[in-house]
Amino acid sequence: MLNVSIIIPAWNEEERIADCLTNTIRQTAMPHEILVVDNRSTDSTCTIVEEFMAQHPEAPIRLLHQNDEQGLIPTRNYGLDAATGDVLGRIDADCMLKPDWVEVVAGIFTEDDEAMGATGPVSYYDMPARRIALRGDDHVRRHSYRADDGQVLLFGSNMALRATAWKQIRDEVCRDKSDVMHEDVDVSLHLLGRGLKTVYSKRMVCGISARRMYTSPISFHNYMKRFRNTFEAHPEHWRNHKSEHTLYIMYPWLHVLYPMYQKLLEVRDINPAERMWFDMQTELEGKDDLQDM
Repeated sequence: MLNVSIIIPAWNEEERIADCLTNTIRQTAMPHEILVVDNRSTDSTCTIVEEFMAQHPEAPIRLLHQNDEQGLIPTRNYGLDAATGDVLGRIDADCMLKPDWVEVVAGIFTEDDEAMGATGPVSYYDMPARRIALRGDDHVRRHSYRADDGQVLLFGSNMALRATAWKQIRDEVCRDKSDVMHEDVDVSLHLLGRGLKTVYSKRMVCGISARRMYTSPISFHNYMKRFRNTFEAHPEHWRNHKSEHTLYIMYPWLHVLYPMYQKLLEVRDINPAERMWFDMQTELEGKDDLQDM
């Protein structure tokens, strides 16, 4: 079985980084390493990570610092370059991995020698109806989040690359100095451009925050334009469906619902990240019990 590194770019993530790390070590298979790559945080992100490492000395966590340049892409690249695993998992600092995520990712690349990139569905852990949202996201990613007649596009909050594939595209991925592209779509298109296989697994589940939906309409629109900008930068690639249309439909409702639901969680003293992990762990244990019967 191949081993899996987890890379977590982080900038001012004091609110969720501890929860994220907790989920990375509460796995059915321990990751080879967990690299938190700080990018000039001005809050207590680094202190929280250092305290977490002191409290869990057995966990393979390292805190790295990318201070040369502000931005997700140079920070992501720094972490991917520093990783030593066979497979490089890339998530965000507010992500909550399903308890078998590392095991599933290792299995994908072990069982399919041609797989060079992998991704899976996500669910909003800080919104209601999480199971329905997960099924909806799975449907979108299966049928419309594709390029070049059905090739899988990777999603940055829940993706993994074979280390050898990263080495092949490392010097080709766009630097995007003007910050107008989707870096995960860019990585996907560079993989496809080299004829490298990307795969999708509904078992590779990750929880993400819906906080993007609470940004201003202008900010949200500019974020959605990144899809078009990325494909315009890669005219040799195309897509038959524009998945951002689904997000535009969801945005008005989630924009209103998000702050209301956060107040409800606060009143009930619920940590949504912890709750989601507990629910997924319970589901896994239930499946194990059925298999043992």
